[in-house]
Amino acid sequence: MKRAFDVAACALFLLFFWPILAIIIVGIRLQSPGRAIFTQIRVGKGGRPFTCYKLRTMHSGTANLPTHQVAASAVTGLGEHLRRFKIDELPQLWNVLIGDMSLVGPRPCLPSQIELVEARRRLGVLDIRPGKTGLAQVGGVDMSDPDRLAQIDARYVRSQSLLGDFGLIWATLRGQGVGIDQVIRYGK
Repeated sequence: MKRAFDVAACALFLLFFWPILAIIIVGIRLQSPGRAIFTQIRVGKGGRPFTCYKLRTMHSGTANLPTHQVAASAVTGLGEHLRRFKIDELPQLWNVLIGDMSLVGPRPCLPSQIELVEARRRLGVLDIRPGKTGLAQVGGVDMSDPDRLAQIDARYVRSQSLLGDFGLIWATLRGQGVGIDQVIRYGK
């Protein structure tokens, strides 16, 4: 049931909002050189790597690091707004459609975040698809504390339900967790 909801919701959203996404892509290209869609390898279900898609919010050439390890000066002007309202994650709807992700689940991390990957593996978090939003994100917990994040992700895995997912989606749409994706505040 969860997979059917993921596919239907993403397909409907993309069907109606692709023109807005196209305008944002043009805006990104006009503001800074480089591709508008950013790709990055993330850890998926079973620990398998997959390509995650996002709108590019940082200058081309920024180091491939977790967000909490990147200087704020790396974020473009438009990128700051896209990140604040999580608009940069809209291309992940494609990841949901093709089955790499779900709308709700633990946020996918980088393979280089070894401590988090191992904690998630130990707690069974890697048994499910990662998601665009989840319990930790709505609660304001980012990836800078791997053990705490893995514990919250494991709590989601143990208690997940379609009704609970609707609640997390609703909380995300209401703005809970918006702006928690912090970058280092130096160099600005």
